[in-house]
Amino acid sequence: MTTSPDEPGFEPVPIRVVLPDGQEIVGRVYARRQLPEGWIYLVSISVYWNLSDGHVEPVEYRMWLRPQDHLRPVEGVSYDSVPAERLEPPSLVKQILGPRQPSGWFLEDLGGRTGRSQAVVHAADCAEAPKDAPRLSLNQALDAAARPGIRLCSLCGAAQELDPDIRGFDIGSGGDDL
Repeated sequence: MTTSPDEPGFEPVPIRVVLPDGQEIVGRVYARRQLPEGWIYLVSISVYWNLSDGHVEPVEYRMWLRPQDHLRPVEGVSYDSVPAERLEPPSLVKQILGPRQPSGWFLEDLGGRTGRSQAVVHAADCAEAPKDAPRLSLNQALDAAARPGIRLCSLCGAAQELDPDIRGFDIGSGGDDL
């Protein structure tokens, strides 16, 4: 459920804010937001602002902070009333299939001697794939793999995925062995 700090009756609650130099001051929590890597909190601290006429006035400065890095609870304070923006739970399909793998292929140039290039075709999610190489479509990867001196990476599965397309699906010599 998502609530808002603008709702009638909402009062921000106190929280300790750890400043860059290690000092702790008491600020106020207005909202919290769930991210894939954890929660962040919208907090405010009161500071002074210099006016052009030389006077000083108090202002409120708001920022999003990670509680594990910059915030400490105030003893006896409940944070249950702080409006929360939660992530939508993943769909059943995403829960079953897991994260989507990037599509495409990369060609790693290995150089070569006497004008003959040598290279390796990698799947896009291969840890060995060069990150600065342009992404290839399936047809481009198949064309590259058919050239002499080009091999398919066996670590990432490029060989298992592209070999049937390159060599065909025939089993045996007659093609009717099934």
